[in-house]
Amino acid sequence: MITEKQLIEIKHLQDECEKFEEINLKLNWEMLRNRKNDLKEDFFYYDKDQLVGFVATYYFGEKVEICGMVHPNFRRKGIFSNLLNEALNNLAPVSTILLNAPEVSKTAKEFIKKQENCTYSFSEYQMVWKEQELIEFTPIVNFTKAVQLDFAFISNLDVVCFGFEKNDAEKYNQRILNEPDRALYIIEVNNEKIGKLSLLRENNESWIYGFAILPEYQGKGYGKNALLQIIEKENKIGNEIHLEVALENSNAKKLYTGCGFRQYNTQDYYVIKR
Repeated sequence: MITEKQLIEIKHLQDECEKFEEINLKLNWEMLRNRKNDLKEDFFYYDKDQLVGFVATYYFGEKVEICGMVHPNFRRKGIFSNLLNEALNNLAPVSTILLNAPEVSKTAKEFIKKQENCTYSFSEYQMVWKEQELIEFTPIVNFTKAVQLDFAFISNLDVVCFGFEKNDAEKYNQRILNEPDRALYIIEVNNEKIGKLSLLRENNESWIYGFAILPEYQGKGYGKNALLQIIEKENKIGNEIHLEVALENSNAKKLYTGCGFRQYNTQDYYVIKR
């Protein structure tokens, strides 16, 4: 578990690093705030009483993502390398290790070039909807809060829509169902379950995660209708709406841009082989 003091220190360090390089770091704050005590997932480096280095690990079933940062005034001292090695040495057994870095971070790219065991895997677009007119629509899908009885349906969606292994999908969704800060919804048409999405609100932002529609219901306007309903609802409370989409998923990106989302950042992922 991370203390409230540590969360404040992490946020301050994030702000310093992002301002220095004009980047957006992906620190998965909803996961940082809901850490458990049974696994060491976060690694800190202090200079006297100041947090100057931080690396976090995020488990998604048999896959783990790693993201970190070092204060601009303390770089080129081996801090990130040491923290990364500490994180790798404390990993639970996983099949895939991914290092995340903002595409435009020169510091990250310089570091990765020097890693012989680190190779590019894929990229994600981060997209936002804000400050524009709503698209007119008539609601045709309904949302219901997901419950434990929906677990098998939700996990199967991640298998058929995102290529998850069944075991990974089940581990991931068991955590999602129990996260207090995230709302998980089932999307229905005529009382038939056709999809899902989760919604996280923080700092006047609403983040959409895990949005999926069963293949047999795709291309019928249901996904767009669901997104437009979420946009209308979150816009009413004054929030920007954010989401992420894999670079190679051109159909999803077309759907999002058609709803008014625009790309503002790209995150690159690199496989670390051990």
